[in-house]
This record gives sequence, structure tokens and C-alpha cells, in this order.
Amino acid sequence: MVEITAKELMKEFDLDLLNDNDEVSFRPITTSDISRPGMEMAGYFTYYPAKRIQLLGKTEMSFFYELDTEEQEERMKGLCTYDTPAIVLSRGLNAPDALIEAANEVGVPVLQSMLTTTRLSSLLTTHLESHLAPMTAMHGVLIDIYGIGVLITGSSGVGKSETALDLVRRGHRLVADDSVEIRQEHPGELVGTSPELIRHLLEIRGLGIINVMTLFGAGAVRNYKRLGLTIDLEIWDQKKQYDRLGLDEDYIRIFDTDLPKITVPVRPGRNLAVIIEVAAMNFRLKRMGINAAEQFSERLSNVIEEGDRDEF
Repeated sequence: MVEITAKELMKEFDLDLLNDNDEVSFRPITTSDISRPGMEMAGYFTYYPAKRIQLLGKTEMSFFYELDTEEQEERMKGLCTYDTPAIVLSRGLNAPDALIEAANEVGVPVLQSMLTTTRLSSLLTTHLESHLAPMTAMHGVLIDIYGIGVLITGSSGVGKSETALDLVRRGHRLVADDSVEIRQEHPGELVGTSPELIRHLLEIRGLGIINVMTLFGAGAVRNYKRLGLTIDLEIWDQKKQYDRLGLDEDYIRIFDTDLPKITVPVRPGRNLAVIIEVAAMNFRLKRMGINAAEQFSERLSNVIEEGDRDEF
């Protein structure tokens, strides 16, 4: 999980810091949930979610200004705790003196945005969900093939990068090579990206490092892609029985998400780029309800049943 603070949000969303910079302590944000403290403004702090970003809009501030001075100071001190990562005012609203004083006492940054409250809440939530999502790194290549995010895995030297280069030449888009950062942003949804250091780069043995975007254009790369399928390349084993019909379904588990997995044996003469391309197209057909392997199995069962009836 990547650590993020209000300082990063200031840069990302052009937020202005309203209180004393010397008094501010930029604490880690640990949750993507945003709180609009309406009940707290009314004085109910029993279940106050202090670790969330507190978003104050026109509704909250209108109610605040109807309180007397003592209540205003009390409510602002209740909002500002040592766990609170930031308090954000939307619509360009100014921070009252009571809020500035309470925030400076415990080092809570008070920020201002010109966006509407609903729009700001949506943007902040989306940004935090993306950055705070569980993340892992896997050795492999991620390619966007016909809209399917295909993660190509296998042992070092099996031909993953060379296959990726062939797929890029065929019009598909590279997301990441060698190291793929995978985040689970939502249940059942895995998104892969490339580390910044090696973004848009491919390593081809004997050739070296190449920049895919420079060689093939901006249409040959993309920065992130949702994972849909894993294809594991392995050296052909004569003693191993490989699936010839496609009825067997295998999965790889990443976090709590099961990702479909296909094992493709590698040996001289096999065009891996074409095989992976067809695998992606066949995967799309399966999601549309068309399964060639099951259709063949049904035909075969019908032929066998008809043959048994003819014998009687």
C-alpha cells in the first residue's frame, strides 16, 4: 500500500493551504472514505470517523454560522484531532477563525478547493481508492489485446518480451514489461501498471532496451489496464499432458480475485503471438456466452448417444 498525505492531494487537486504551514503535520491517509460531518456539527461525536478526510460544504458551514461562539469553538475542536489527516472546504469557502485555531493546535491541514462538494468528494474518493488499494508486483508482461488485459508469465528467458514485441507489431498495446504492479481497486477487479522507471520500455535479449512509444508511436502503449486473463508460458514437457480441448479451467489467485489462467507450452516453430492473440479473442467469446470447447463436447455426446440408439 502506498502512503499518501494531504500534501500530495494539494498538488493533485490544486488545493490551497489556509492555516499556518509551520504548524501543520501531514499525516498518512489510511482510508479512501470521505466524511461530511453534519452530525458532528450538531454536536454528536460518539461515532466520529476521525481518521477520514473531513469535507465541509455549504450545508455544513451554513449550519456552523448559526451556532454561538462557544459552540463554534467546541465543534471545531471536536473535528480537529491528532488522527485527522485533513479538513477540506469546497466551493472556495473561507475557513472560520475557530477552525484555523483548532487545526493549528493539533497540526491538521485546512485546505480549500474551488470545486463543488459532490464533485470534490467523488474525485478524492476515486484518487484515494486507486492509491490506497492493495498492491503487489509480479514478474511478467502485460499487454492490451483486443481490449483484454493479458498478463504473460513464465520463467526468465522463455520469450515473454519477444512475444510482447511481436504483439505490439501486430497492433496491440504494451502496458508493462518485466515487472507488473497489480492493484485490487475493487473486489474482483485487478488493475496492472508499469513502474515509472521502466514505463514504455521492453528488454530484448541481444538487442537491449527499446522504447516502444518512440519506435511504434503513442498508440502502441497505455499506462494501465484491467487484467482479464493470464497466459503462462512454459518449456514444452514431453511427459506432460496438455489440455487439447479447452474444457479444463485453471485460475491464478491474486489477493482475493481468481484470474483465468491458460498454460501454453513453448517449443520451436510455435507462433506464440498468434496463439496468445487467439486466446484473447476466444476469452472474449466465452464472456459473450460462446464456448467452442463446450459446443464440441455437446456435439460429441449427441453423436455417441445417437450411435448407442442405432445399436438397439
